Amino acid sequence: MDLNHLKTVALAAAHSGGNYIRSRLDRTRRIEHKGEIDLVTEADLGSEKRIIDTIRACFPDHSILSEEQGRIGGPTGYQWIIDPLDGTTNFAHGLTTCCVSIAVAKKNQPLIGIVWSLFSEELFCAVRGEGAFLNGRRLSVSDIDQVKDGLLATGFPYNAKAIMAPLMDRFTRCLEASQGIRRLGSAALDLCYVAAGRFDAFWEERLHPWDTAAGHLIVAEAGGQVTNFDNSPFEPEMKSILASNGRIHDQMLDLLDLKGTE
Repeated sequence: MDLNHLKTVALAAAHSGGNYIRSRLDRTRRIEHKGEIDLVTEADLGSEKRIIDTIRACFPDHSILSEEQGRIGGPTGYQWIIDPLDGTTNFAHGLTTCCVSIAVAKKNQPLIGIVWSLFSEELFCAVRGEGAFLNGRRLSVSDIDQVKDGLLATGFPYNAKAIMAPLMDRFTRCLEASQGIRRLGSAALDLCYVAAGRFDAFWEERLHPWDTAAGHLIVAEAGGQVTNFDNSPFEPEMKSILASNGRIHDQMLDLLDLKGTE
């Protein structure tokens, strides 16, 4: 399979979905609840439909894993992993920190990663083995080597109340050790910001493949390191993720390991 062709279709799909989201920002938003604080909007569903239609028109035999529709198609060699609107809660409140995230994987290994921050017009893109880019400019992670000099990012899962104690223990330890922590409300953008050197590390737990598949590849291709909390190599099906510039990765693993505090 020609990776450039996959990339071209992924970009077209991202723009199709993203342009629909942009058209909905200033309109009355119909919001539904999948859970107590887990939202879905008309923009999510409309973006997803346009992305899937674009993919199916070019690759009808590829399987798709999308946040709202789940798994589509049988087990083929290639799988598209889609978040049609990452940052739905932001969007539902009129905040524009959100994006479209699309990855193409083969045998669970991402080959293409596209994250379009549509309101800031920032297009993050990576092809396995070819580097990561922002609007055509090659990305590289930061070069700090101490967490105390770092700006970190995290996110909280929708079921945060059920794991509040360990969640806040990790947050407190990282806050005390670093220059600060930011929470954007979009895991895909958090990962891209690590790749761009804006954040030095990002961690979160209880995520899904559509949250991390594209951003994971973008960080790796920018020279960063991505693992699970136990330092095993990260795969999109894993529920926890730590992404860093690599230089502070071991320090972050120590901060996230709560065994010594139990």
